[in-house]
Amino acid sequence: MGAPIRILATLGSGLTFGLGLSLSGMLDPARVRGFLDVTGAWDPSLMFVLGGAVTVSAIGYQIARRLSKPVFAADFQIPTNRRIDKHLIGGSAFFGIGWGLSGFCPGPAVAALSTGALPVAVFVATMLVGMAAHRLAGAPRSGATAPTPR
Repeated sequence: MGAPIRILATLGSGLTFGLGLSLSGMLDPARVRGFLDVTGAWDPSLMFVLGGAVTVSAIGYQIARRLSKPVFAADFQIPTNRRIDKHLIGGSAFFGIGWGLSGFCPGPAVAALSTGALPVAVFVATMLVGMAAHRLAGAPRSGATAPTPR
């Protein structure tokens, strides 16, 4: 497959993801903080969005397992590292703290850039700075992938 079709497929997937986030209200950080506020005005809507996402992902994985290769790539890129180490735990903790404080995780934050809100732009900018600092520090890439053995 040529690069243009892969780029269009990627763009279509990203637009579908962003539209789903928008329709579900997940671009609103108050909704996420409401879900995390289990002792106050708890908002369970995020649980249903996450449940839908897990269901769609599970179906996608079942379909992918039956394919010899992806439609728009030469091979599947599946993480091979299954260790739980300090980098995984530390990264998860930073992610959770940032998500809880800001109400954004990376995907919805990028989609929320379309709102033009300054706090969203600040969040995305600081997220990019953090990613660059991580790379410059030479930290190990826990998300490294290798082709799936068949």
